[in-house]
Amino acid sequence: MNKESMPRKGAGFAGQKMIVLPRAVISRLESHPLLNSLYLTHIGYFPNAEFHYRERTEGIDEYILIHCVDGSGWYEVEEERFTVEPNTLFILPPNHPHRYRADELHPWTIYWIHFAGLRAGHFAEIEHNNGSAVHRRMPQTRRRVTLFDEIYRTLERGYSTDNLGYANTCLWHLLGSLFFPNAFERLQSQSEPDNVIEHAISFMRQHLDRSLSLEELADHVHYSVSYFSALFKEKTGYSPIDYFIHLKIQKACQYLDLTELNINEIARKLGYDDPHYFSRLFHKIMGLPPSRYRKKQKG
Repeated sequence: MNKESMPRKGAGFAGQKMIVLPRAVISRLESHPLLNSLYLTHIGYFPNAEFHYRERTEGIDEYILIHCVDGSGWYEVEEERFTVEPNTLFILPPNHPHRYRADELHPWTIYWIHFAGLRAGHFAEIEHNNGSAVHRRMPQTRRRVTLFDEIYRTLERGYSTDNLGYANTCLWHLLGSLFFPNAFERLQSQSEPDNVIEHAISFMRQHLDRSLSLEELADHVHYSVSYFSALFKEKTGYSPIDYFIHLKIQKACQYLDLTELNINEIARKLGYDDPHYFSRLFHKIMGLPPSRYRKKQKG
């Protein structure tokens, strides 16, 4: 069986999400003085979309945006074929014959949107491409995926004017991240790692009463161990585990200063079963044992 004769599916994938706006709602968008500039008509998410295939011999009236985040596939416009790999985005122009398909062995996972509006073509600058598709490779950021999810979850709540207004305003932001990637990625490079580190530190502070492995910390922020470790050291000057230990000792100082708990009790509250090990660790970091620290005048 050749690839062209493999089974084909338009939808029906485990974990898929999809919303198609009713015609009456689209009519409201078309007549809205603000939203008629740019609005979506369909939105969806197809994970591991095995046998996903679409063919439209005359195209459709809307632009079709597909963002592949995993797996691979291909698409054709005007009989020219393009390969799609992870972190590829493409936009198919309206009223042009096209078809697209997930790879047989490594089917893609895609986020997709159909959009239209008086300014849709101007925003995407598609009119300068003579009817060809926009095709871009870009680093994946969680914020971009979050924008897809935010649009979807807003529309899930119904088609009130507020929901439609907010969802379609988010669409501007999403397209801005795709067509002005340098500005978007510069912002992400400054904020997203910082947010990840803060998230990891918050997780540490919530679990001072137990031991946390490097693997648990990296998994919590959805990063690989090696990348998380390097990023954390770059941002804080400490390895994740050393930082966690310093937070524990900071908390130990507060217990010693502000409570009557004995050293064995403090050790247990910080996840150390061996109070002697805890005392040695405290001494190493603070320069004196817990008993002497408690007696030291402060403030």
